[in-house]
Amino acid sequence: MAAAAPTVTFADVREAATRLDGIAHRTPVLTSRTLNSLVGAEVFIKAENFQRIGAFKFRGAYNAAAQLPPDQLAKGIAAYSSGNHAQAVALAARELGTTAVILMPEDAPRSKREATAGYGAEVVTYDRYTQDRTALGHALAEDRGLALIPPYDHPHVIAGQGTAALELLEETGPLDALLVPVGGGGLIAGSATAATALHPGIRVIGVEPEAGDDTKRSLEAGTRVTVPVPRTIADGQALDTPGEITFPLNQRLVDAIALVSDAEIVTAMRFAFERLKIVLEPSGATPLAALLAGRVGDPPRRIGVIASGGNIDVDRFTALTGRPDRG
Repeated sequence: MAAAAPTVTFADVREAATRLDGIAHRTPVLTSRTLNSLVGAEVFIKAENFQRIGAFKFRGAYNAAAQLPPDQLAKGIAAYSSGNHAQAVALAARELGTTAVILMPEDAPRSKREATAGYGAEVVTYDRYTQDRTALGHALAEDRGLALIPPYDHPHVIAGQGTAALELLEETGPLDALLVPVGGGGLIAGSATAATALHPGIRVIGVEPEAGDDTKRSLEAGTRVTVPVPRTIADGQALDTPGEITFPLNQRLVDAIALVSDAEIVTAMRFAFERLKIVLEPSGATPLAALLAGRVGDPPRRIGVIASGGNIDVDRFTALTGRPDRG
C-alpha cells in the first residue's frame, strides 16, 4: 500500500523558521578533527543541547503553541512527555502568556520534572509501563478544556523540529548523510523534509536504541509495529510505536535506521564530554554513538549529526560515564 500523502512540507518548515526567529536559539555547529579522523569523514554536529530548555523540542512546541487561536491559547496547553517536550511546552506557554499542564512518567529523570515545574507548569504523573499516556493526555486535555500539543505527532511540531536540519544545512552546505535520533519520529520527519528538499541526494539515517527499535521494525514491515516499552538509558527514545503522522513521512524520506546499545551510547557521551567539551543526554548521543561504533557502514564524505539534547543531571551523568563501558 502506498504511503499516505505527506502532511508537512518544506514550506511549513520555512514558515516555522520565520516564526522561531529571535525566539529559539540558532544553535552552533561543532566540528572535531579527532572525530573526523576516527570515523574517516567530515562530521558536522548540530548542538541542540544549547537550544532553549536544553533540547530541540522547544522548536516544535513553540511553533505549535504560537499557532493556536487566541481563545484556545488563553485556556492553557496540555502535553505528555518523558521530559524534554514537557519543558518545551512549559516554556512555550510561559513565553506566550498562558499556562501548561504536563503528564510525565513517574520515572522521568528528576532534573526534567523539576525543570518543567520550574517553567511554571503543573506536573501530573503516570506509570509508563502500565498506562497509556496518549489516552491519559487526551482525557486530561478534554477534562480541563486545554489545547493538547503532543510530543511528535502534530504537523506544526514536526515542522518546527525540521528547522534544526534547515539551520544545519544552511551553515554547512550540501551533506552526503544526516544522522538523527528517532523516538516518536518528529525530529527525523521534520529534518528529512528539510534536508531532502534542499539536497535530494542526501541519505537520512535514523538512530534508535537497540531496546526500542519500533521504527526500524515498522519500516521493514511497511506498517506501524508496536514493541514492548523499551528499557534503555535513552529515556527520550523509550517509545513503543511510531507516530501516525510521522511514520508515513519517515517511510517516504528515511533511508535507513541504525541501532546502538546502551554501552555504545555511554561511550559517545564520554567522547562528547572529553573531546567536544559538551554534555549530551543519552538520547542526544545516539547518532554520535552510531558513528563511533561503525553502525552506519562505510561513512560518506560529509555527515551531519543532530545532537538532540543535553538534559541530564550531574549525578546520572557521572553514574553513566564514570564507569567502564559494558556491552
